Amino acid sequence: MSKEIRVPTLGESVTEATIGQWFKKPGDTVSDGETLVELETDKVTLEVPSPGSGTLAEIAANEGDTVEVDALLGTLTEGEGAPAKEAPTKETPAPSGSEAESPGMKEARDEPQPIGDHGAEPENFPGKTDMQPSPAAAKLIDENDLDASNIGGSGKRGQVLKSDVLDAIAKGTGAPSEPAETPKVARAPSAQEDQVREERVRMTKLRQTIARRLKDAQNTAAMLTTYNEVDMSAVMAMRSKYKDLFEKKHDVKLGFMGFFTRAVCHALKEIPSVNAEIDGTDIIYKNYAHIGVAVGTDKGLVVPVVRDADRMSIAEVELEIGRLGRAARDGNLSMADMQGGTFTISNGGVYGSLMSSPILNAPQSGILGMHKIQERPVALNGEVVIRPMMYLALSYDHRIVDGKEAVTFLVRVKESLEDPERFVLDL
Repeated sequence: MSKEIRVPTLGESVTEATIGQWFKKPGDTVSDGETLVELETDKVTLEVPSPGSGTLAEIAANEGDTVEVDALLGTLTEGEGAPAKEAPTKETPAPSGSEAESPGMKEARDEPQPIGDHGAEPENFPGKTDMQPSPAAAKLIDENDLDASNIGGSGKRGQVLKSDVLDAIAKGTGAPSEPAETPKVARAPSAQEDQVREERVRMTKLRQTIARRLKDAQNTAAMLTTYNEVDMSAVMAMRSKYKDLFEKKHDVKLGFMGFFTRAVCHALKEIPSVNAEIDGTDIIYKNYAHIGVAVGTDKGLVVPVVRDADRMSIAEVELEIGRLGRAARDGNLSMADMQGGTFTISNGGVYGSLMSSPILNAPQSGILGMHKIQERPVALNGEVVIRPMMYLALSYDHRIVDGKEAVTFLVRVKESLEDPERFVLDL
């Protein structure tokens, strides 16, 4: 008996994914629930489990292919000894402009492929199709003020897909026909002796989205950063005193993120504009705090969200951050884990960063950058003493947050961390 392996529901507003990697090949024996293939969307990476035990009989979609929800990925024959079919050989390259390949395979080319030239027939070129862009592509086209007629479609009958729009954004094409004030300069070819030492690898969906969102934030928001420093002596003393008892009672280690999250939530109550967003000519004030926590993974930066962090204790925050961190590193974050953040905390200090200016996580109006704790000489009561100091950076959208509000917010965070009893007593 055969079972079909299909693309699962990908989450709200996500209609397609890219085949990242097949973990099994036709003829392999698989167990019920065993991961067969990895799908990459513009938000998360999903693993598709086997719908039963048996033999992977056929692969219907190759690595690098773009597939929509409920598309056929392959078939499974229950039982053992089932005949296997190899994945179909494609007559044309994948929509990315390159043949499907597994991660880690090297690809070298002398020249980048132009947008729309994906090895497709001439009717797939811009202006030569009566097909409307896919819903996901149309949304991206509208959000980025692009001209669909300037984007080559790689779908059936030349339809413009989301991946085509992302390609156009990445390469600076697809804009309306009016000449841009600062046109994108094409990459100059490398010297011949250097080309053999270069490696061209297509960006993953997640990396493309990270690049696009960060650049959009810079282009849209009036972004400014204010800095301060905090003496971490009080927090470190409290951690040292209670860490064993805390871990024994709550079954989680007492880290710094719980303190910072509570300090941020405390400051957001006083300065609500940092927790708001702009929608057209309106300002939406959030009377709740869903705190995004930036997590670095081997696939790129993701920002899972601690929901209603303002209602949580430090222990509850640490437990939730631990769960989200493990899910991020294992590739098991759900769409719900990634949505709805109102403010973000980014900890570059874990990598040794002493100072940086974080970029806003649009449409949020504020992001706090934590940095490395370093012992430094500071003046205290007329004496020079050594203290564990950390630089803090608050990047904010100056369209909605005034300088006074931004500075006051960061000072409140500093005060709470230097005197943790303040947010315990709600002072």
